Amino acid sequence: MEKHVCLNAFERACRQNGYRQIAGVDEVGRGALAGPVIAAAVILPPNCQIPGLRDSKQLSPHQRSRLRDEIHRVAISVGVGRADPPMIARLNILGATLLAMQDAVANLSPSPDYLLVDGLDLPETRVMGQAIPKGDSLSLSIAAASVIAKTTRDALMIEFGETYPNYGFPQHKGYPTPQHRTAIAEFGASEIHRHTFKLLAD
Repeated sequence: MEKHVCLNAFERACRQNGYRQIAGVDEVGRGALAGPVIAAAVILPPNCQIPGLRDSKQLSPHQRSRLRDEIHRVAISVGVGRADPPMIARLNILGATLLAMQDAVANLSPSPDYLLVDGLDLPETRVMGQAIPKGDSLSLSIAAASVIAKTTRDALMIEFGETYPNYGFPQHKGYPTPQHRTAIAEFGASEIHRHTFKLLAD
């Protein structure tokens, strides 16, 4: 029980300041060599407790899948944004990530009145908010967003594995593993690789 009280501290403080629709925002995929960046925004009801929910990186695929379903069941709203490799090339990875976050927030209904964002940067929106380093381990709403973003992106990368079977996307999800680097060396970069990234730019 204490873990949930801790993870609700940011949300509680926001409500004490008069905010009601508080969205946690997180992204996945910034460090990948292929595929999109996916951002998610989640508004949970007051005093929400979801047993086992924490930073998606600390969860197994089975746990993430179960928690994704629970988040969709209990959340007031869930929004998702996406930045594909051409956008990443045009804006750079930070700019594309912030735009994906902005789209995720815009896809919430009702609209949030405060944002809790994982990391150091806030997306440009008309909504007040704060950036929280390691927020996916400190805020239940951000942890929920991390699970939604991770499960959404993983499903996309598994689909890409059917279109581009030489790269092993279902296993490494586009991240720079030895298997992935070997495949790039053998087959070259695919259409969904980030051609402006250092490993691929030569």
